[in-house]
Amino acid sequence: MTGAAVGRTALEGLRVPDALSARVPAEQRGAGRDDVRLLVSRGTEVSHHAFRELAGQLRAGDVLVVNTSRTLPAAVEGRLGGERLVVHFSTRGDDGRWAVELRTPGTGAGAGTGAGAGRRKGATSARAGGPAGAVVRLPGGGHLVLEEPLDPAGTRLWWARVAGGDVAGLLARHGRAIRYAYTERDQPLSAYQTVFALPSPDGSGSAEMPSAGRPFTARLVAELVSRGVQFAPIRLDTGVASVEAHEPPYPERFEVPATTARLVNAAVAGGGRIVAVGTTAVRALESAAGPGGGVRAEACGRRRAGRIWWSRRGRGVRVVDGLLTGLHEPAASHLLMLEAIAGRPALERAYTEAVRHLYLWHEFGDVHLVLPDETAHSPSCASNFR
Repeated sequence: MTGAAVGRTALEGLRVPDALSARVPAEQRGAGRDDVRLLVSRGTEVSHHAFRELAGQLRAGDVLVVNTSRTLPAAVEGRLGGERLVVHFSTRGDDGRWAVELRTPGTGAGAGTGAGAGRRKGATSARAGGPAGAVVRLPGGGHLVLEEPLDPAGTRLWWARVAGGDVAGLLARHGRAIRYAYTERDQPLSAYQTVFALPSPDGSGSAEMPSAGRPFTARLVAELVSRGVQFAPIRLDTGVASVEAHEPPYPERFEVPATTARLVNAAVAGGGRIVAVGTTAVRALESAAGPGGGVRAEACGRRRAGRIWWSRRGRGVRVVDGLLTGLHEPAASHLLMLEAIAGRPALERAYTEAVRHLYLWHEFGDVHLVLPDETAHSPSCASNFR
């Protein structure tokens, strides 16, 4: 891993009002999971739609690459000496250790019924990690020992060893979904699973939901298939997102099945468009891309740190033509990926319009579809895509 912090994004100066945070899932605000809005970007041209109209924005032969990783109940109560804290289990390492983030519980935990009490109860706030050798007591008699930061440049994610029980069992018995203070209250784990989520034999999964797939319903998937849109699964077990502002990336486990590699390569050869559903799908596909742009199968691979920041390395994307994703914080490193795919002018225009039209942010919010500007013919525009 590199110790260098990631670059600044194109939208650092954009202010997203707190009122634009999606507090509850869409089905609790409206008619269903797909009752969210869809912002569509084709270059600097922006249009506004309902997510249920997604099929009208795609065409036969397009391939939607979806993440099948299930969301884990990755937040567990713990104690460090006399301090109460919450442990976020992020990523399992090859050596059996876990990358964990220690968080401070919300001040309303266990008490209070007034306005904002529910929001505070299950939410957490940032806390510095460490120190090395610290022992965090876990429910059920287990404990974890903090060993070292993931990266010298980071302060929150630490490698830790868990003793006194397996992590999968610990999470199943005592864990809950990770959530942050912008949400209104705790939700059942089912609210954090997408229609594409599949269980894994070893109990592994994502610390946080691959949320771009959340608005899909079985009915919409069937409609898309009936119109000739194909689906290709990948799996990337994503870690915690709370460390993404100018902090170094870290490895995540991913898998690109051989069937997906063949489908994507055939679509590319036939002129079809590859649309990633979520930044996780981009990370997996681009990590599995060869020098010539073809995708190779990857089983239990690990994304190497730094692979998503193409705009800093000047290489662009090799496989992905479009991206369906949520709306990210202006300082989030994900925006460097969007800039590499769409270009800076398109990204700035889209996010300015999203704020102006009161789109909702975060995992329960609205979504953004980035497609190629097929009316542009200049080399400078075409260079943003394959």
